[in-house]
Amino acid sequence: MQNHSFIEFKKERDLGAIINDTFKFIRENWKEYFLTIVKIVGPFLLVAIFLFVMYFLSISRMFSSIDVNSSQPPSFDFFGSFFGWFFILMLAFVILYGVLSLTSLFFIKSYINNNGQVNFSEIRSNVFKKIWSFLGLAIIIGMASGIGMYLCLVPGIYLGVVFSLAAPIMIFENKSVGDTLSHSFKLIKDNWWNTFGCLIVVWLLIAILGQAFSIPAIIYYFIKLGTTIGQGGVENLGDIFDTTYIVLNVLSYLFQFMLYSIPLIAVVFIYYDLNEQKNLTGTIEKIDSLGQ
Repeated sequence: MQNHSFIEFKKERDLGAIINDTFKFIRENWKEYFLTIVKIVGPFLLVAIFLFVMYFLSISRMFSSIDVNSSQPPSFDFFGSFFGWFFILMLAFVILYGVLSLTSLFFIKSYINNNGQVNFSEIRSNVFKKIWSFLGLAIIIGMASGIGMYLCLVPGIYLGVVFSLAAPIMIFENKSVGDTLSHSFKLIKDNWWNTFGCLIVVWLLIAILGQAFSIPAIIYYFIKLGTTIGQGGVENLGDIFDTTYIVLNVLSYLFQFMLYSIPLIAVVFIYYDLNEQKNLTGTIEKIDSLGQ
């Protein structure tokens, strides 16, 4: 039986409909959606937050050892420790956002397949079955887009938009990494600019909302810096990264982390819009269901 508030994904939409239905989906399913995220992604999030705090504490200790009045550059050990922590933190965040993306996509897939209902055990099982191939896809996309950005800004932007469809293609069509990448180019053909426009609008909204949550940490940083300078100068750079600053940054990150779900859902609507234009999948399914 179909849920009376079921949102149909498999149909064409314009930009306004994509944004409206993205927020409508969150508004109508927020409790079950975020509860699913907490249950599956929660342990990974706690590890990432722990590493995030340890990173700031480590940075604080390292900066405390620097003599701001000395003309000598920081030691090799300083840079080694700094980039070592940075690499560990980035690795943790890659895994974290990979699990979050999979959870969100499989939630939507379960929602579609069950006419508005979701199966938690099915979602969790699928997430851990797909995690390694999905992370491999993310690394390949990151490297390709990064090289494109390094060589010339335009190829990087182009590939970034094309590969934004890779995650839903892999999950909803159950394709391999190679087939996912090649199908991304086919699906976005003649629709690159429309996809680019949708993504820009969605990410601008997320950036504005995310920055709003960062304001307390930014204000505290400048107040702390101004107070330190007013008391005779910065003698200990580590004092700026105190407990309050770390807590404010952690809270800011948590809010921004939850906001990341919005572009994920929007990309799914974009994927189904392009898929319907190219393949009429939703229309064919409706015709088949009428025949039955």
